[in-house]
Amino acid sequence: MADYDDPSGTDWLDSLLETAAEQMPEAGDEGPTTTILAADQRPETSSMLIMDVDSTLIDQEVIDLLAAHAGRAEEVAAVTERAMRGELDFTGSLHARVAALGGLPEAVLEETFEQVTPTAGAEELIEAFRRRRWPVYAVSGGFRQILQPLAEKLGLTDYDANTLELKDGTLTGSVTGEVVDRAVKEQRLRQWAAEHGITADQVVAVGDGANDLDMVTAAGIGVAFCAKPALAQKADLVIKHRSMELISYALGVSPTAA
Repeated sequence: MADYDDPSGTDWLDSLLETAAEQMPEAGDEGPTTTILAADQRPETSSMLIMDVDSTLIDQEVIDLLAAHAGRAEEVAAVTERAMRGELDFTGSLHARVAALGGLPEAVLEETFEQVTPTAGAEELIEAFRRRRWPVYAVSGGFRQILQPLAEKLGLTDYDANTLELKDGTLTGSVTGEVVDRAVKEQRLRQWAAEHGITADQVVAVGDGANDLDMVTAAGIGVAFCAKPALAQKADLVIKHRSMELISYALGVSPTAA
């Protein structure tokens, strides 16, 4: 501290206290970032990775991109945000948002896929699991028509998502089949883990919203990635910086790990 021009030392002390105060969680905050796992918590012999997609595996919310084509981006984005915070029933909010897409041509699906970008560090995290022959899955409250080409591009083991209904080359404003909600996400985690002969305790689950809560808490290592407080409060790892490289390091599977 010799270079610090403060003979009394009081300014330096005040600065330290202010910095500490800024790092303390405020009332209602989800708490500080936790990016370190004890060595005995890290996956070793066998594991599985399962990830949410929108705003987790990718940087975007696909339904918001689609809504922009319909001229209803702000309206749909506001509903998406409330659903992620857990303020709205996911299934009801999904149907309401998808209804806004009715009448769009099928071609917007390919255009929307071209706008999707994997989150920083996501491809490296996936590759780290694949190198160890550990399966990697994605499960999404979004849409199969976007996730399918993304899963193929990233080399995922498998995936699940909602299916937008199409009729005569046009989106009808509905989804078909079972809605992929928080309960279904947990079911897929357990189903896929069982198929590989491992338990939920060996799974790493990554999500960002209330719809991921059951999946993240069921996993042996639950990761809240740039998440809403409802999820962050329940996770083993809370990553606030938008880089999945931090997950790799926490798990001990980074490119530099042995």
